[in-house]
Amino acid sequence: MSEAQPGNAAHARRQLAFPALFVLLWSTGFVAAKYGLPYAPPLTFLLYRFALVAALMTVVALATGATWPREARQIGHVAVAAWLVHGAYLGGVFLSLAGGMPAGISAMLVGLQPILTALIARAWLGERVVPRQWLGLVLGLAGVWLVVRGKASFNGDLSGLLPSAIALVGISVGTLYQKRYCTRIDMRSGAVIQFSACALVYLPLVLLFEGTPVRWTHEFIFAIGWSVVVLSVGAISLLYWLLRHDAASSVARLFFLVPPVTAVMAWLIFGEALDAMAIAGMALIAVAVALARPAGDR
Repeated sequence: MSEAQPGNAAHARRQLAFPALFVLLWSTGFVAAKYGLPYAPPLTFLLYRFALVAALMTVVALATGATWPREARQIGHVAVAAWLVHGAYLGGVFLSLAGGMPAGISAMLVGLQPILTALIARAWLGERVVPRQWLGLVLGLAGVWLVVRGKASFNGDLSGLLPSAIALVGISVGTLYQKRYCTRIDMRSGAVIQFSACALVYLPLVLLFEGTPVRWTHEFIFAIGWSVVVLSVGAISLLYWLLRHDAASSVARLFFLVPPVTAVMAWLIFGEALDAMAIAGMALIAVAVALARPAGDR
């Protein structure tokens, strides 16, 4: 018993620290997009990102002796999860922002993710969602609206909604697919397969639809480096670890925290407005996340 206690304590510390670190890192995606998109088309930016992560993780996997999937079905599941979580979600968000969609509208749509994930998880994975959690999910969405409402001006053009809607479906279904089919795959080799699969899909799309060359400015190099190391390696690894150790709907509620953390970063870095209503929305989101905790938590 005494030998197991240190391991249990370490796991408990990770359960506390990893969600907070995930939210912090994931929220920096806005900063990377803000710096990088002026210098590269959105799909081209993501193609470079996927290819560089695949190369980096290949070195890591080989150097650390990672185990590799032996069955074609396992590789297929990893690739499908990648096309949803990385390909559809990131592609949708980047196309939306590059096309002029206000960040607030995009954030509101993707902010539906915890609710959509809870609905799908209940039907697909049999996860129980109690009334307290439903209340938390709804309050969280209201809090997201308060945070982003000042940036959510909408000119009536519905065409820009499609990429954000694709992003919403991609991240919602993709996290559930990852949890159901890919939790036993080594995350190091899994990352190689996932980002290689995305690069293979994005390469013909870039050749067909984007011909603008990348401008290799200091801002773009920073953005692509941050996206590769911090987001695609750090944040995604944390997301998959959380999915292995928590209910999918529990992990999804963390995405409510991304808009307020991003708003604070934008205020600090870019001087964007942060008013009393936005701060009230952040407080509401904190309450919502507490209410939406797993049914068995105390």
